Parts: sequence; C-alpha cells; structure tokens
Amino acid sequence: MAELITLLGSLPSGLRNPLIKEYKKLTQNYMEHRWEPAELSVGKICEIVYSIIKGHVDGNYPSSPAKPRNMVAACRQLESESSLPRSFQILIPRMLPALYEIRNNRGVGHVGSEVDANNVDSTLMLTMVNWIMAEMVRVFHTGSIEEAQSAIDALAERNTPLVWDSKGIKKVLSTAMSLKDQILLLASSTDRTITLSDLMSWTESTNKTYYKKILKSLHKEKLLHFDENESKILLLPAGSNKVVEIISTHRKE
Repeated sequence: MAELITLLGSLPSGLRNPLIKEYKKLTQNYMEHRWEPAELSVGKICEIVYSIIKGHVDGNYPSSPAKPRNMVAACRQLESESSLPRSFQILIPRMLPALYEIRNNRGVGHVGSEVDANNVDSTLMLTMVNWIMAEMVRVFHTGSIEEAQSAIDALAERNTPLVWDSKGIKKVLSTAMSLKDQILLLASSTDRTITLSDLMSWTESTNKTYYKKILKSLHKEKLLHFDENESKILLLPAGSNKVVEIISTHRKE
C-alpha cells in the first residue's frame, strides 16, 4: 500500500508533513489512552486542514499552517466557495468548528467537576478526523485509484507503542515480553489481517507447531481470530483491550 506522504504528494510539504505527523500522534496517543495529547493534536489538524482547503480555494497554498482568527467564521466563508468539492465546501467546514469546540470547551480545555468524558470525546474526534483524512486522500491522491482506496481503508491502522515498524518489518522493542503478548501487540499494530508467516518473521520464531498452539489459545480466549486453514490472524475487540494493559505494564520497564 502506498504511504500517505506519497498519495498526498500534490500538497506542499509544509502542509502535508505536519498533517501526517499530527495524525500519527493522534492515533498513537488515542491507542495509549492519553486523551489530552490526542485532543491537542486534533486542534492542530483542524488548523492544517483549514489551511489546505483555503489554499485550494486561493490557488496558492501557504508555506505552513496558519490558525484563522475565528475558526467558525472562516469555515462559514468556505461554504460560499461553490468551486470546491462538496465535502470541502460544506461537510468539512462544518466538522472543523465542531472538533475545535470539543477541543477548546470540553474536558481537555477546562478543569471542572463534571464527569470526565475525554474517552468518548477522543473517540468521536478520531472518527471524524479519519473521515477528513480519507477525503484528503480522495481529492488529492497521486497514484492509482486502487492505492488511494487501500490508503483510505487502512487509515484506522494503529501506531502501536513498543512496536518498531519500517517498510513492513515490525519488531517488539521490549526484551521482557512473552511471545503471547508480542503476538497481541503486533496484531494490534494494523487493522488488517496478518499472516502466520508475518508474525513468525517479526518475532524471529521457527517452531510453527508451538506458534500455532499459542494462536489457538488466543483464539479460544476470543482475543484474536485465527484462521488455521488460511494461516491468517485478526485482532478482536477483547484483544485490543488486553493490548492496552500490555502497553501500560511494559511502558513502566
């Protein structure tokens, strides 16, 4: 699958790179349940996306993102630009103020006695940002339609702490982690189905019989789905919850 930096190649690097950087920070902080840093990234993403759409309207992109003096008024102005794609003219300009409002006037922005809703807020914000990022790819992608669609489908891919990932090669950075926990952590690093051979390669394991025994145990515990016939693995919701515990434990090492 082509990377976002390639698919958004028509955007200037001064806007494209900060957008991808903050998006990755958002997804990683969300995975770690670090709500405040996650929501802070959303505010920056709003400003970057606004700068991109405004530059698209003007035919001249700014060299770097700029925060409008009044986000609500600035986004309303975009709604009058009939030359824009419908999502850029109506949908995103109405989503950005909502995201900005959550960022500035909910739990992350103020301390009070209300029930902490940062978990719910962050989930909503991540979902909305994923949709906006998909629209960025859809409108600005350079490359084949198939590559763009694959990127859109994988936008929810997790950036998992303790996993090093380079060009499809993954390694768990903790030296004290059990193989069972390593498998769950690696499975959490992508929303796509992975293969038995991938996992064995990433964990440098050679005993396939023993490996399958662990996978069957995880399958029985409903932590992941293991299709033995196809040798494919997919993390389940309970497995995602377990990964949060694993990360919390090993970050203290």
